[in-house]
Amino acid sequence: MGSPAPASLKQNNLLFLVFIMILFFCSIPDTSNLCSSQSSVNPRTVIPYKSSTNISSLETLQLDGYFSFDHIDFAARDFGNRYHFLPLAVLHPKSVSDISTTVKHVFKMGSTSQLTVAARGHSHSLQGQAQAHQGVVINMESLQGPEMQIHTGELPYVDASGGDLWINILHETLKHGLAPKSWTDYLHLTVGGTLSNAGISGQAFKHGPQINNIYQLEVVTGKGEVVTCSEKQNAELFYGVLGGLGQFGIITRARISLEPAPKMVKWIRVLYDEFSKFSNDQERLISSKDSFDYIEGLVIINRTGLLNNWRSSFNPKDPLQASRFISEGKTLYCLEIAKKLRALLSELNYIPSTLFLSEVPYVEFLDRVHLSEIKLRSKGLWEIPHPWLNLLIPRTKINEFAQAVFGNILTGNSNGPILIYPVNKSKWNNRTSLITPEEEIFYQVAFLSSAMPSSTGKDGLFHILAQNQRILDFCSKASIGAKQYLPHYSTQEEWQTHFGPQWEVFVRRKSTYDPMAILAPGQRIFRRK
Repeated sequence: MGSPAPASLKQNNLLFLVFIMILFFCSIPDTSNLCSSQSSVNPRTVIPYKSSTNISSLETLQLDGYFSFDHIDFAARDFGNRYHFLPLAVLHPKSVSDISTTVKHVFKMGSTSQLTVAARGHSHSLQGQAQAHQGVVINMESLQGPEMQIHTGELPYVDASGGDLWINILHETLKHGLAPKSWTDYLHLTVGGTLSNAGISGQAFKHGPQINNIYQLEVVTGKGEVVTCSEKQNAELFYGVLGGLGQFGIITRARISLEPAPKMVKWIRVLYDEFSKFSNDQERLISSKDSFDYIEGLVIINRTGLLNNWRSSFNPKDPLQASRFISEGKTLYCLEIAKKLRALLSELNYIPSTLFLSEVPYVEFLDRVHLSEIKLRSKGLWEIPHPWLNLLIPRTKINEFAQAVFGNILTGNSNGPILIYPVNKSKWNNRTSLITPEEEIFYQVAFLSSAMPSSTGKDGLFHILAQNQRILDFCSKASIGAKQYLPHYSTQEEWQTHFGPQWEVFVRRKSTYDPMAILAPGQRIFRRK
């Protein structure tokens, strides 16, 4: 293709706003590991045959909430906007008892029914992970229960519903001068959704992911049992559910660790033109005892007027030099950090003219991606396919990965933000179900692409999926040792490879807490029994 037209550049600028990771989210259906193909270029809609027997049995349940059997198309959509599996019913629970009663009913039906159950949060799954073909989808945001409770003692915490949004938790805890320690970049996600995966953002190097900052959970297992679990009580279930992709239970309540929250945040961006300097500085920062509170990075490919765009939110340290900086035609690496410490900043090897600073309210900093969402929605660029690829790359392989991917596979431009930043494995609890590379330091690399539905060009779904597959193929052939975050595979053999030595533990937990394989069918890990 030739040079993009001005309208295309404008559209790419909007796409670049597509929010920075979450990660969030919930689960998976179909395709691709580090060696296999990513399939289904066109969104798939599967229309189920509605079993009158199953509907009748569900209608007999005594609930505080209610079931919907019609007009439930919304439960077959998610942020990925690629897979669409219609359920038989949607449960709108008003109590944990509603969830327990429903799951227990399906469990007692045994193998005579193929009903499955999926918990749906704020619908930010990527490949239909929170969908249940011909099954029951639980609308977790309908869940009502005890109000959010905040404890302000020596070890402060908040008790929140699994259906609560993190943005609401932030607003409530800030009333007490407190906030959770670890976040995702996008806060309009449910507690249960992110804790079923990990919850990774720029604080993870310091506090670990969100799943490392949980004291206690309330869970409805695949048998319909309501179980309270923690490190000291029902620990096997506790660690299994955290990062467990929804396979062992539905999180209905969580006790989340808090810390004192600042009112304002010093927010800094700088650029590098060499990946080695960029990665070395990132690793230096996460290893320092007196470091920043937030460290992330971005790969920026061929962006016109980059620093000028920053001026809407940041102030350049040297306006004259910043105005002369040319970003077009270059691959640049942006270090984004919060809470400036001058001594550390002076030791970094960034391009001096690219230092931009800002001081913003804490809420504005944490909820920064929501502003991008508003802009994208206004342009009709939010509810489009999002063929994201999230990888965890060992530190010793990151330069090889960067050279191949940013130097050869991704050329010209990108179709959304590319995040890249290191974390310390020592801050991550290895008893949870989350799978990471073996090395002490590894990188989160997230390709947050958006696809234009009608395009057959480089911004189209087919091209982006092919590009993702080239990245996966390289990882496999070069033995990078990558692990997928928010993983999705098409066969149980591929899942077994993903989990490696932890596969036996994962299978044992499944047989203990969800023996009929009722929960989270969208992950495509186990077949309904």
